[in-house]
Amino acid sequence: MKIELIPPVVKRGFKGLLTPLISSLVRLKLNPNWLTTLSFFISIISAIQFGRGRLVWGAVALLSSGLLDMLDGAVARASNRVTKFGALYDSTLDRYAEIMVFFGIAYYFVNKTGQGTEHGLLISMLVFVGIAGSLMVSYVRARAEGLGLACKVGFMQRPERLVAISIGALVSDEWLVGALVLIAFFANLTAIQRIVYIWLTENADKWKKLPTDVDHE
Repeated sequence: MKIELIPPVVKRGFKGLLTPLISSLVRLKLNPNWLTTLSFFISIISAIQFGRGRLVWGAVALLSSGLLDMLDGAVARASNRVTKFGALYDSTLDRYAEIMVFFGIAYYFVNKTGQGTEHGLLISMLVFVGIAGSLMVSYVRARAEGLGLACKVGFMQRPERLVAISIGALVSDEWLVGALVLIAFFANLTAIQRIVYIWLTENADKWKKLPTDVDHE
């Protein structure tokens, strides 16, 4: 249940590369919420670039936004400036940013293929299902943590979604559509995966046999 598309060792290695930058930002006493806000505005630029068909620039902006999104939490923890508002602010802007990027992509494809066409309808459906899955992945985690349970597992978490869209956009229209298909499927699968994970976690103790229950031969 803890299989991830981007291995944890890769994520840790990338975060390790960012350590000098994080230390520099801490020394500058930069407010982590500023990084969150900047990440959000860059994601708007990404959505606009996607909408205009400038897929490469959209991908570059999206990756830049994702990088800043990684830095804000790391800087907050390193500078001991973690706040409940900061966590809420970050999560809220992340959801809005992702929705806008999806809409930018949908606008590009629908405008390119023409409204009312079968291809345009398919892209719209993919975007809708992808957004739904992405939001549910975040909702299940937030709901679980509200109940006191950690839930960070999943095939298609936010980093994977950003990477998938960026790689697709950098290669071609067809690859970007393929990325949308992957996200639409795996994001919803991740939401289900997290629900099952919480169920297994909560019921794990019930399935453990006590020493007295073990049959003796």
